[in-house]
Amino acid sequence: MEPTQITELLNQTGDDILGFLQGLLRRWNLYQIGITLMTLAGAILIGRILSARMRNWMRSLEGRPKWQLRLLLAVEKRLPLLVWALLLWAVYLVMHQITWPSRSYLVAIIARVVSAWFAVEFVVQLVRNRSLRRTVRWGLWAYVTLYFFGGLDWAASFLDSIAVEFGDFRLSALSLLKALVVTGLLVSFARITARQTSTRIRRNEDISPSMRELIIKGVQVALYGAAFFIGLKAVGFDLTGLAVLSGAIGVGLGFGLQKVVSNLVSGVIILLDKSIKPGDVISLGDTFGWINTLGARYASITTRDGKEFLIPNEDLITGQVVNWSHTNDFVRLDIYFGTAYGDDPHQVRQIAIEAAKAVKRVLTTKPPVCHIVGFGDNSVDYILRFWITDPTGGLTNVRGDVYLSLWDAFKANGISIPFPQREVRVLEGSQLVTKGVD
Repeated sequence: MEPTQITELLNQTGDDILGFLQGLLRRWNLYQIGITLMTLAGAILIGRILSARMRNWMRSLEGRPKWQLRLLLAVEKRLPLLVWALLLWAVYLVMHQITWPSRSYLVAIIARVVSAWFAVEFVVQLVRNRSLRRTVRWGLWAYVTLYFFGGLDWAASFLDSIAVEFGDFRLSALSLLKALVVTGLLVSFARITARQTSTRIRRNEDISPSMRELIIKGVQVALYGAAFFIGLKAVGFDLTGLAVLSGAIGVGLGFGLQKVVSNLVSGVIILLDKSIKPGDVISLGDTFGWINTLGARYASITTRDGKEFLIPNEDLITGQVVNWSHTNDFVRLDIYFGTAYGDDPHQVRQIAIEAAKAVKRVLTTKPPVCHIVGFGDNSVDYILRFWITDPTGGLTNVRGDVYLSLWDAFKANGISIPFPQREVRVLEGSQLVTKGVD
């Protein structure tokens, strides 16, 4: 904008604001403003009293659904605004009956504005992000205020006059604001639709878990991409130049974001080859746990101690991964133990197998087996093998249960578990010499 245009714009805006203020300074308008301020003070007082009583009443509620409690809490926080709107409407109805309509129109406008503000408070609760919710709240408050006071045309003209031009391209503040609003609405709609679609796809047992995640990711990319480009196109942006620009930017980012792109491609490969899927129990290095989610860049793995590891998808492709539940849920575990040479090996093997069967998580359809693996210095060494189908329940704890069952069974049957013993003999004629410390 030229300096002269900026000066003319500021002068025109100042004249409009001055004319609006002069209209408010009329006697009956001042009376209505005073009445509005009195109702505001009364609403704050009454709202605090009612809020305290309502809070005590809500504490006594039990067994109510969460959505009802949240709704009551939202109303309780906005009671002063609700009371103010009710008081303004009551005052307007009384003034409209006892005096001329022109002497109560300002009260009616403010009552409509406050009522709209109260409705906005519940609409913005659909926005999850706190900072974004605050921005949407102030934007809607400004919109409804300008709408009821008849200032939308003036605001649109003012924003449209603030613009930058590059040849035939003109970008105004009004166009930018429309783009943000339209794109924001479309993205919100896309998020809600993607969430509902994801829920339904995850409930479909006819589709494999990895294919479900792939479909969900594809739906999300399609919806968000369509929302962005449709939003830009709806407000008149030329997408041809944007395509050229995005191509140039893509070439530059391709070199700097090789790892990110590698993780994205690896994530798609994992979903396509079904090597890993949500719910699988895997081991990667020292990390053992089950997969919660497969993201676009990483996989979320939760261990038995509650830690959540974010493993890049590239590591799952290039590294050696042990998938305990890839083709089926059967997992075989081995434990080693030894008994004294004086115990019958046949009896030991039978007792060990029965002890393993007594553990709840050990399968009896694939019965445990026990074999001698060697004759040690102090014991006969055995291996006990058994199967489970719930590796997500942990491996260390089921091994511990089997060891404890072996201990009880051996104690009940007189089987001894030897341990290394050392015997010191003092030869005849030897003399114990103690070295003192000076």
